[in-house]
Amino acid sequence: MTRARVLAVTALVAAGSLFAALMLIPVLFGASQFMFGGGGAGSGGCVDTSGASGQPGASADARGIPSNYLSLYQAAGKQYGIPWNVLAGIGEVETEHGTSTQPGVSSGVNYAGAGGPMQFLKSTFDSFAVDGDRDGKKNLYDPADAIYTAAAYLKHNGAPERMKTAIFMYNHSWNYVNLVLDWAGKYASGNFKVVQSNGVDCKDDELPANASGVIRQIIAFALAQRGKRYIFGASGPDAWDCSSLLQAAYKSVGLDIPRTTFDQWPFGQKIPKGQEQPGDLVFFNSGPGTSSDNPGHVGMVIGKNRMIVARCSACVPNIGVTPYNRPDWVGVTRPLATAKLKAQLAHVTAEAQPGG
Repeated sequence: MTRARVLAVTALVAAGSLFAALMLIPVLFGASQFMFGGGGAGSGGCVDTSGASGQPGASADARGIPSNYLSLYQAAGKQYGIPWNVLAGIGEVETEHGTSTQPGVSSGVNYAGAGGPMQFLKSTFDSFAVDGDRDGKKNLYDPADAIYTAAAYLKHNGAPERMKTAIFMYNHSWNYVNLVLDWAGKYASGNFKVVQSNGVDCKDDELPANASGVIRQIIAFALAQRGKRYIFGASGPDAWDCSSLLQAAYKSVGLDIPRTTFDQWPFGQKIPKGQEQPGDLVFFNSGPGTSSDNPGHVGMVIGKNRMIVARCSACVPNIGVTPYNRPDWVGVTRPLATAKLKAQLAHVTAEAQPGG
């Protein structure tokens, strides 16, 4: 494990306890910027991605990078539209630009099965490998191949428009993301701005004008998750499935609905088709083990024939706004019409009042 890796892991352990505590506070639970940065307050709004692929100059700190690595970072960054200093940040954190003597840098693999100067698992490298020096070979331990492959992998995962997401997919730790970006900032001359777009259209940011404040907060939380990953069984904060997203959205205002689609369907009050309102849940006969009276997929109504939904791992984006008038439509429910949520809402509202 490199020096930087030790720092990242140590910070991750400490941050884990802090985040567990924060998750108990609904208002903080809804703050997507805590993990993703960027985006509008609460709405997961539009982000200007102009200049996202710009190449900064090199700072005095960049002189400490081996000259061959610096040239490769800059060339690969230019080719793939990735700021070269982000590639350099990864190279520093992973292997100190190939100078680390730890296992898995010049041969073999480390404790996690990764190898080479940019620390790829063999399966990932094989899937994205680039012949950076055009010698007819793709070698995990060759700096040119490894650096160009890292650029291609970041590009695949959304960089430069979704830089933090792309770095997170490189190594699933937000402390790792921050450490890489710290180094990237040091290597750039002048100010280096990280772009983190949710990958959504500005028109999808508008909250329903006719909805209550609570409904608008619920929808705002769900919209703020756009651009994150869909992973079946995930329950946030970095990835969601269809039902966990909606459970968390309601939880963000202190309201409890069931976790799974199968339990959410019988929970709310059934609403006739055509009478759905923002905040209602809309269900579909989609997924294994589902039927017309046992739906397995769910989204949240945010407007006329518009829902926010965690769609699928292959969808672009995984979480986004789509129409809900579909052939597999099953029905709509209104959780806020249940006695349980009415009582919870009254309690939450009373606590929010002065002296409550």
